[in-house]
Amino acid sequence: MTSSPRATARLAALVERLGGLGSALLAYSGGVDSTFLAHVAGEVLGEGFLAVTAASETYPERERRKAEEFAKQFGFQHVTVSTSELGIAGFSENPPDRCYYCKKELFETLKRIAGTRGIAHVLDGQNADDADDYRPGAKAARELGVISPLKDAGLTKDEIRELSRERGLPTWNKPAYACLASRFPYGQKITAEKLDRVGTAEEALRSMGLVQLRVRDDRGTTARIEVPPEDISRLAGELRGEIVRRLKALGYKYVSLDLEGYRTGSMNEVL
Repeated sequence: MTSSPRATARLAALVERLGGLGSALLAYSGGVDSTFLAHVAGEVLGEGFLAVTAASETYPERERRKAEEFAKQFGFQHVTVSTSELGIAGFSENPPDRCYYCKKELFETLKRIAGTRGIAHVLDGQNADDADDYRPGAKAARELGVISPLKDAGLTKDEIRELSRERGLPTWNKPAYACLASRFPYGQKITAEKLDRVGTAEEALRSMGLVQLRVRDDRGTTARIEVPPEDISRLAGELRGEIVRRLKALGYKYVSLDLEGYRTGSMNEVL
């Protein structure tokens, strides 16, 4: 399967953009966008490219391991650093601009690493579709001069998946993922214990064969589950009893199913 002419043209623009940077460090999560960008940047910049993964309370161990596996598999330089969003002033209070504080701290850390290694630029994995979503973290990127090559090239999420598949990247059909802090309503305090519980709840659902999902934590008492519409009948039917049992064992008093189904940024609907 070959990519569309438009995606191919935008890939050429991405390669040209990266080639003009000389050297670059990427905030690398192991997701669809950052893995594709790392693969291309590794080819274009060679030894001048470094992918950096930030391991923290909001980033599940499973995701960190996958990021490391992809880097090893495709041969681009990669390191993991430890960070702690809960130590950032203003983050744990969970205001609507929470992501700004997180990304500002992350990009400042990455810029210091780039400086010590003589790397000229810091990159992130924002794509062209992200301009249509509420993303306070993009403000931090702009303030700190972080470059978004995928967005600059006009590449959409669908095109990135298309090009990733053509390159044989296992992330081409990976479900969208966001940090665990996004599971809590704005204004609800975030703690390490809450992050661990919601992460464990999601792992429980994945163990039942579910792929794309979110467990939204409402005031510590209710787990609101989002899955694609085609999976709703399974949760309300054959899996209902097991899900209720396992999530109540984690301390949730109520387990609910969102009939609208999975969608990114559902916590932003109240803004």
